[in-house]
Formats: sequence, structure tokens, C-alpha cells
Amino acid sequence: MSMAFSTHKQHQHLPNLYGATAAPPPTPSAQPNHHTVTSSAAADELSNLLHRLPPTLSLPKRRSSTSATSPPPPTLSFSDPNFNHLLLSSGSELGFLQLTNHDIPSQLANSAETESLSLFELTRDQKESCFPKNWPLGFDADDDDEEEEDGDGKGESFCLDTECSTETTTDLSLTSLREFTRALEKLGLKIIDKLADAMGFDNSIGEDPTRFRSLMWISEGLHGDHDKPSGGFYPYVIGLQYQIRCQKYSLLKDSGSVSVSPQVDSIMVTLGDIAQVWSNGKLSKVRGRPMACLGDGNKSRLVSMSLLVTLPCNSRVTPLLPEVVGEEGTGDEDDESQVCGSKEEQEKRLFNSFSFEDYAWRVYNECYLFNDPLDRYRI
Repeated sequence: MSMAFSTHKQHQHLPNLYGATAAPPPTPSAQPNHHTVTSSAAADELSNLLHRLPPTLSLPKRRSSTSATSPPPPTLSFSDPNFNHLLLSSGSELGFLQLTNHDIPSQLANSAETESLSLFELTRDQKESCFPKNWPLGFDADDDDEEEEDGDGKGESFCLDTECSTETTTDLSLTSLREFTRALEKLGLKIIDKLADAMGFDNSIGEDPTRFRSLMWISEGLHGDHDKPSGGFYPYVIGLQYQIRCQKYSLLKDSGSVSVSPQVDSIMVTLGDIAQVWSNGKLSKVRGRPMACLGDGNKSRLVSMSLLVTLPCNSRVTPLLPEVVGEEGTGDEDDESQVCGSKEEQEKRLFNSFSFEDYAWRVYNECYLFNDPLDRYRI
């Protein structure tokens, strides 16, 4: 079963058809005296009106009311000898993929989900005391949302470290969730290492775990249409989400919303904004975490467990450009010109360097549904 997806284009207002100088078409010379006009007569009048438009003007094409269907993205497996090439190809074109034949058992994912659901059964006081707010870690809730009649709040989320640490000693058991988080982190670092090799970076950045910070983001699926996930956006290199059941998700791309239905027991991998900057714009990105699409009629409870491999707050983000290997010096005076020539051959940077902490705080607390937060750093 492949991951099928479709795009949803945003509504646009009808532009001014006549412009600043062109006069509007003449009105019909005669109007019916009765108060009601048949649909046939109205259609004839509209047809006559359109035929009287200036010849250089035309109506914009009507957008289809149904979602456009796109070819399914590739399914990747570590056993594929062309894994690096396929990873780079799908990352450049789409920014997301599904990974199969991994070593994370489905029993572990189900146990982790059960423990995650128990977090939302806690009282509000327990949630805040066990997971105090230490941005971005801790419990978070959208206080602007009204609570449902049954007492369950909307827009709640938990952000945990790889140890799934709690502040108080309670009967809360998160053993499976902790093991699941570590397994996803290990897999994520491996994918980053493969991606760095495919991009031609100097060193294998995925082999240095101290360079990264992993966060397990747990949120409840929201009913109806929601553009922003609970807990806000947070920048990341790659995100991983295990597909326990057949479920449709919404991904926010630069071009609009994308609906995906990953294969059961696969791991959906999304490339984030940090990966796009590192690649100097070569990789496509997904903004924020995948959001489960439950629909207004679906009242079942569902949690999303997204592992984000991101950066420590004191990091700086800059494009990782592959170095141009020039010829070795010969000891002549021309050596300096050879070095300068190598520098000129290097790829031009498309992003300025910036503070990760400042950027993370901005995208977390501000709404960027329609504007790309990376635009302010583009050269």
C-alpha cells in the first residue's frame, strides 16, 4: 500500500476584470419587469455579458472543487542499494517519504501510544505539575480554545526529551514511550547521516549525537479542519512518525496543504526547515509536524507521536556547502590564484546564518501559515 497524497489549493478572490482605464461592458438594453427571472434567462444574459468583454481580457480559469491527485511518493527501505540517491531525490521533490523494513516493532509503538493516551487522562493540575513548562519541554494547552462538555480540553500537547523525564514521582509509567523515543532518535540520526552523505557534506554529521537534540511531541488529533497543530511549530532537521493504523494526515508545504495516507507500520519521514537551510535550498521542507485528519464526524481519540530531531538552542544555522577540492599547490606564485579560483567555484549561499533559538521562538509563538519564516534570512 503506497502513500497517496493530494494537494488543496487556497481560495483566491476574483480580480478586477476591467482594470483602471477600460470601461465596463454595456448593460442589456431591456430588463424584465417581473420580479423573478428564470435560470435560463439569467444564463442568456450572463452569456451576452461575457461576449461583450474587451477582446484583450478574459476570465481566470476556474479552480477545480475537487482535490488534485498526484503520483505517490517513493517508499524507501534501508535494504535498497540506491537508498541515498532515492532519499535525496524524494527529499528534493517532496520533502517527505515513508520508510519500510525498519527495526522498530509494532508492539513497541502500540505500547507507547497507550502510555501517551494516559497523559491526557491526567487532571490539568497533574499535567502542569508532572510536566512543568520549560520551553519547549513540558505540557502546553491552547487556552483560547473552549473546553468540550465532557471536560476534555482541545489543543493540548506534551513535549518530552529522550528520557521522557517527569518532575514528580508518580505512578505514571512511560517505559515503552521512552524506549520508542530512543529507537526513533537512533533511526533519525541514521537517516541524517545518509542524507549528509548524499548531499556531499564534508563529514557525517549524523555520527555526532551531541550536535542534535531530539524531542518527542505528543498531541491529540483535532476534529475538523485545523491549519495549525497544537503546541505550535518548532524547527527541526527531520521528523519521524510511526504509522500504527490507516490514518490520513495533513502536511503544510510551502505550496499549500498536502494530505497523505502512509502505509501501516511504516515510518513517515518529513524534512524540516533546518534541513532546507543546510542544503542551501535544495531540499523541500514540511512546516511543522503532521496533523491527523479526523474529520468532524470522527469522535475517536487519537494521539500523534512525532519525534523531531532538531538542534540545541545555542546553535547557529547556516548552509552546509560542500567544499570544492582544488589541485594541490606546486609552490609557485600561482598557488594563491588557484585557491581563489576554487573559492569562486563554490556554491553561492542562499541563506544568511542565524540564531536557532531566536528563530525557534519566533516560529513557535507567531503564526506562519501563509508566510515562510525563512524568507527573512534569504539572500
